[in-house]
Amino acid sequence: MNQKERLEEIEKILEELIDLNSQIPILVEGRKDIKSLKELGVMGEIIKLNTGNSLFNMCEKLSAAHDKMIILTDWDRRGGQLCRLLKEGFMANNVKCNDNIRMKLVWLCKKEIKDVEGLSTYINRLRRELMGKGRIEKKEKRL
Repeated sequence: MNQKERLEEIEKILEELIDLNSQIPILVEGRKDIKSLKELGVMGEIIKLNTGNSLFNMCEKLSAAHDKMIILTDWDRRGGQLCRLLKEGFMANNVKCNDNIRMKLVWLCKKEIKDVEGLSTYINRLRRELMGKGRIEKKEKRL
């Protein structure tokens, strides 16, 4: 997959995330993750996981307010473990979890970045690189 195709796929996933987030909150690990998602246009409810509560308490508390959650933990080992534990905790409280977006991003980005925090920088870098290549290709066609 070349950079253009990768960017197109990531942007499709981002559109899906923005659409889903209009009704379903996203659960992330920290405040820098929230900042990155906001920079990418995600404007719905985003909940920070690291609040000092245990995962079990967090799942119970969120289950009282929500029947669906989007889990978007990092794609390092710890993020994978958190995702699995959160899914188990939410399923025990009858909350449907969506980790499909996380899995798609892991597949597309894991060689380049390892976390949600770096997502906006990565996407913007891809966009800049492709814009630069587009200018070069146009100049070559003129010659």
